Amino acid sequence: MKNLFLFLTLLVLSISAKAQPSQVQQDSTKTEKLDAVLVNAIRVSADSPITHSNVTKEELTKRNLGQDLPILLNYLPSVVTTSDAGSGIGYTGIRVRGTDATRVNVTINGIPYNDPESQGTFWVNLGDFASSTENLQLQRGVGTSTNGSGAFGASLNLLTDAFSEKAYAEISNSFGSYNTRKHTLKMSSGSILNDEEGRSIEFSGRFSKIYSDGYVDRAFTDLKSYFLQGVYKDDNTLIKALSFGNKEQTYQAWYGLTTEQLQEDRRQNPYTYENETDNYWQDHYQLHWNERLSKLWSANVGLNYTKGRGFFEQFKPGESAEDFNNLIVDGSDVIVRRWLDNNYYVANINMTYKKDGFEIITGLSLSNYTGDHFGEVIWGSNLEPNTNIRDRYYSGDSNKNDFSVFSKATIKLANKLNGFIDLQGRFVRYKTNGINSDRVNFVTDARFDFFNPKIGLTYKFSKASSFYGSYARANREPNRDDFKAGVTENETLNDIELGWRYHSGKLALNTNVYYMFYQNQLVLTGELDDVGSPIRDTSGKSYRIGLEVDARIRFNDVLNTSTNLALSSNKNKNFRASIDGELVDLGNTNISFSPAVVIGNIINVEPVKYLQLSLLSKYVGEQYMSNVDSNISKLDSYFVNDFNISYEIKPNALFKSIMISGLVNNIFNKKYVSNGYYYTYEDTWSNPNQVITIEGTGYYPQATTNFLLGATLKF
Repeated sequence: MKNLFLFLTLLVLSISAKAQPSQVQQDSTKTEKLDAVLVNAIRVSADSPITHSNVTKEELTKRNLGQDLPILLNYLPSVVTTSDAGSGIGYTGIRVRGTDATRVNVTINGIPYNDPESQGTFWVNLGDFASSTENLQLQRGVGTSTNGSGAFGASLNLLTDAFSEKAYAEISNSFGSYNTRKHTLKMSSGSILNDEEGRSIEFSGRFSKIYSDGYVDRAFTDLKSYFLQGVYKDDNTLIKALSFGNKEQTYQAWYGLTTEQLQEDRRQNPYTYENETDNYWQDHYQLHWNERLSKLWSANVGLNYTKGRGFFEQFKPGESAEDFNNLIVDGSDVIVRRWLDNNYYVANINMTYKKDGFEIITGLSLSNYTGDHFGEVIWGSNLEPNTNIRDRYYSGDSNKNDFSVFSKATIKLANKLNGFIDLQGRFVRYKTNGINSDRVNFVTDARFDFFNPKIGLTYKFSKASSFYGSYARANREPNRDDFKAGVTENETLNDIELGWRYHSGKLALNTNVYYMFYQNQLVLTGELDDVGSPIRDTSGKSYRIGLEVDARIRFNDVLNTSTNLALSSNKNKNFRASIDGELVDLGNTNISFSPAVVIGNIINVEPVKYLQLSLLSKYVGEQYMSNVDSNISKLDSYFVNDFNISYEIKPNALFKSIMISGLVNNIFNKKYVSNGYYYTYEDTWSNPNQVITIEGTGYYPQATTNFLLGATLKF
């Protein structure tokens, strides 16, 4: 909280420092919503040659009853979501075009959110963040230049709550299956300064608590989060100081169920230690300053500090003394905590010049990440005499510096033709030292210098119809686990996109084809490490080719639909694997976790004013959890339907509005699995003269029919 007060103090000082009112002449850009400029540098416009989807606060609100943000985005094109606990709360993930969550670059107000070291996005640390999201944009493919780790399948950028001229207060409560409940208090002071110079100040905040037992037995999630913001603005200036954070505790459901366990009882949890939990605290502090310098120029500065710390507690029976630095006697039971303590600093700066169909944005981003990794023995059935509780059995540190500079321009080449060029240089250094959790020396000092060009054209046939084409190249460094596994080379992606857009009256149609071809793509092997994280390996040459169609049709004032279809082929070229002790060339194989068909559909019916009924449907085709086309590793396709109802009441007194929302998930009680894992090991015991590869699988069962019901009171 001290840092929050510091931010607010800086806010007041910056306002006081404005001794002279701005003399900048105003033009048509004055009407531009100042909040949006925080993400202009990494977002694209509606007619850009980048494949994308936009989601508004209004679209999120109707289903925002406690489930994580990825689940709320489940019906976007080429999106597949997962949930370890089965209920959409806790450890959830999002895949886009078959690429795993580490490839989805996530930014919040332009600040990178992905963990710099693992490259993962942990939505469990953003409890109820949808309640503080003004809008978001999902770019598929390489997309435009962004901050942080390169996008290798998609980038998702979120803009937090905008300035509110009017004061308000909201109380939201929802309840549902599996003892799920969400409680949110949100408020704003509204504009508390409106002088003749057009200066305004607003303070706002949100406090939330979400709890769920989970569909899987004892796979509970307990989230407590906050969002606080102070804003100053005038005709040419926007300054935002904000802090948000989350405290989470989640019970172990990371290893799913075996085939036998799934058939026996799909809700069972094989873990019995009562505190087999993940515990993590994460706080973010951001300061943004945007200045409109003239009719043609504007500048933006964003600063961020993120503090994260937490541990995973685990009971381990009959362990080896050597694995725990000889703190225990051989064969002892032990309880350990594996800690991560990190600090993350970011600075973003960009300038924009805009005149007569020409716009250029130039910027840079600098970040520094430090992380301490260590493990403690907190209990043992038979400790060595000199062992003290919380003695460390491993300890290591890491440091990552990331610097990028970009320049992107949109140019009107002819009456109906616009050009787009985007050039980025990214420079990364990653260092580790110490001993990892396997009690092995882990020392790394790696440097990467990347050049990522992008170019595209948009041709407008008419006001309603346009065609675009683009080429983009992206490079990406390995993550911590890749380095541990011996991977040191970067991976490279080339992305070609061709699309047609038609927006007129009651029809909005977006269709595109893409060809993404890789060198050294790190694909998921299907296996998990000892903390449930997916393991990756280099596949050599590979590609993804696909067709995406996204259509929104408003038939009349009562009925509208939103439908998307994604068809793709995702292949490893000349893939080799060890089978029965021999290295075998399998030719072209399917890339793991990459379904060839993904379909989403929403039918909205508004029979009367303020009442909306929606049927939401999702089909995900079969997919392999391996890269060797093993039938054992195949996940069956699934087709799931949800029903959503929202009704807003406008009272004459006391409340501004009362919003009642209901959501019934999986209305046809489908027993399905959205995610799993696949592993192999070589059996040399059954027959000493022959090596046999043994396969195994695990599954994450998703919830059958369940419901959420909530109400929001606005004052």
